[in-house]
Amino acid sequence: MFFAKKFVGGLIDVVSNIDPGQFLPTDPPPPRRPAVYAEQHESDEEKQFRRVFQQLAGDDMEVSPAELMNILNRIISKHGDLKTDGFSIESCRSMVAVMDSDSTGKLGFHEFKHLWNNIKKWQGVYKSHDTDGSGVIGADELPNAFRAAGFPLNDQLFQMIIRRYSDENGNMDFDNYIGCLVRLDAMCRAFKTLDKDNNGTIKVNVQEWLQLTMYS
Repeated sequence: MFFAKKFVGGLIDVVSNIDPGQFLPTDPPPPRRPAVYAEQHESDEEKQFRRVFQQLAGDDMEVSPAELMNILNRIISKHGDLKTDGFSIESCRSMVAVMDSDSTGKLGFHEFKHLWNNIKKWQGVYKSHDTDGSGVIGADELPNAFRAAGFPLNDQLFQMIIRRYSDENGNMDFDNYIGCLVRLDAMCRAFKTLDKDNNGTIKVNVQEWLQLTMYS
């Protein structure tokens, strides 16, 4: 919890000291829609993705943290150019928590699709900033890698991120990079929601503060 408070405090501090427009968090996933609506309004691409999602999620059409872990690890095992220890259950629980917009404890179709698209986009950023082809991003490569993903962070917050998500040499592997970005993205979206006049500062009550820190 101590790290979570410092992490959120650091994020609030960095956003308050730069133009908030520099941060580019993704839009939140759209609300859940009835299957009948989906059948009538989805594009062919979305319909194809829904068929794949049904195979991954099963009959309940929702992905639990354990299912998410299995899906991500099965897919990442096919990418030998990405170094990873595998997505842990704790990391996947955290990702589900910050993406679960309707509080079911699982990811529905649109929530999963939103996360999936982010991971694909951030995978491209990761690979393009792994300039030495080591499969990890070094401490010197991290600032540009986070900036390219939409998060220009100050030195103080980078040092906190490196201590939390990197190894003893300052290198960050793929699962830690994705886990960190999912949290940053969710926290920046929450910040921008609370920043009603878009001036880079917010006031939070105890409950709002706890909601932010629990996500970390």
